[in-house]
Amino acid sequence: MSSPSHRVAIHWFRRDLRVSDNTALHQAWQRAEKVVPVYILSDWEHSHAWTGPGREHFLCECLRSLAGNLSTLEGRLILRQGAAVDELAKLARETKATAIFYNRDPDPFGKAIESQLETVAEELGLELCPCDDVSMHRFDETTKDDGTAYRVYTPYSKRWLNLEKRAPVPKPERLNTPESIPSLPLPTLETWQLSLPGHADFLPGGEKAARERLTAAVDERLTLYAELRDAPAAEATSRLSQDLRWGTISIRTVYERARHAQGAASSGTVKDSFQKYIKELAWRDFYLHLLEAFPEVLETEFNPDYRNLPWDEPGDSFEAWKAGRTGFPIVDAGMRELLTTGFIHNRVRMIVAMFLTKDLHLDWRLGEQHFAQHLLDGEIASNNGGWQWSAGTGADAAPYFRIQNPWTQSARHDPKGDYIKRWVPELASVPASKLHAPPEAGPLASSYPVPILDHGRERDRTLAIFKKHREEIGKA
Repeated sequence: MSSPSHRVAIHWFRRDLRVSDNTALHQAWQRAEKVVPVYILSDWEHSHAWTGPGREHFLCECLRSLAGNLSTLEGRLILRQGAAVDELAKLARETKATAIFYNRDPDPFGKAIESQLETVAEELGLELCPCDDVSMHRFDETTKDDGTAYRVYTPYSKRWLNLEKRAPVPKPERLNTPESIPSLPLPTLETWQLSLPGHADFLPGGEKAARERLTAAVDERLTLYAELRDAPAAEATSRLSQDLRWGTISIRTVYERARHAQGAASSGTVKDSFQKYIKELAWRDFYLHLLEAFPEVLETEFNPDYRNLPWDEPGDSFEAWKAGRTGFPIVDAGMRELLTTGFIHNRVRMIVAMFLTKDLHLDWRLGEQHFAQHLLDGEIASNNGGWQWSAGTGADAAPYFRIQNPWTQSARHDPKGDYIKRWVPELASVPASKLHAPPEAGPLASSYPVPILDHGRERDRTLAIFKKHREEIGKA
């Protein structure tokens, strides 16, 4: 390794809460004698529009794990709280750091902070060392030949799949963080004046837990992914989404392990399953690609033809949807899984999202925010992309007239009712055949509501709303 160019440098942790294959941390270790790892806690309290107790609980576990991992490298996790740029400037003055290393944030809010940091760094004479880490490839590597962004997944994925993949980098050997730097204690939910609901049952956070989930994924869960990925009762998805979101594992590490497992597989079915999963990693990066090119999607519809749709005002039906009390078993199962675990199976995400937008006729932004507050894996780009896809307003969107029927969806993907009965225990003794059609008379169980709407009637209304909107803008 060449001689360090900085005596003291800061590594600013953001959504890269790991020591292995951390691009910016690796470069800081290579270029500085002493590395000061810092995470800056937000200072809001009680409630937030885009996060909630479950997500913050998971963050606390990730930070606790990170602090322990750094200590094995002669490092210390320094915690500060407040405005990120102000706290970084203070820390640079305290430590006499001459550089700040960080991995770029893909969303516009993070980019705005980076822009502010550039101004302050110039005033202080600090070298900024931003790195690309969150996606497999830089944005400019995955654009069209003319440099413009892809708007459709399939051609994007072909380019993504054909690009050479960067190998993971090793964790640093020694960080030499000075012992004298003051730090806040590790956060708890009390830091934000929050508490968990009594029924919460979340996956453990942190780099070790993420690596254990990766091993379980490649050894067991993903071997039948192509066949079973749409079955919510099957354990056939990776369950790594929250780990990729918080950066307790890198996409490069996941890709490398999946590709190795694919190559070692003796069965064509298993090989196909890993190829299908790798394409899902490309889907994740596609949504990040779209957000980079079209940040306005966080405020308005990606497809301008569907802006200003006449959504209904939220009321009791929205509250029933959030609580899992709609009378549609598959919808209610998904919403209760979300409240309990901070996760929903991907197929069920589509079902509940289309129910909100196409049956309740409510703005997709309401669902996007609710998911962001509860999902441990609330990746802003994927969350927005998924909601706009379901609403029929996004990139690669399903045509507006493709409206999923929750009754037939549950019959197809949960025929025995195992998923429904797990999350809606009131229905445990109801025959599976009765879970996939409107009840003929009265509720399915004494403590379970009757359906709050007629799907066929609301489907017709959705078609009429979209048809009228298209006619009004001359697109019929």
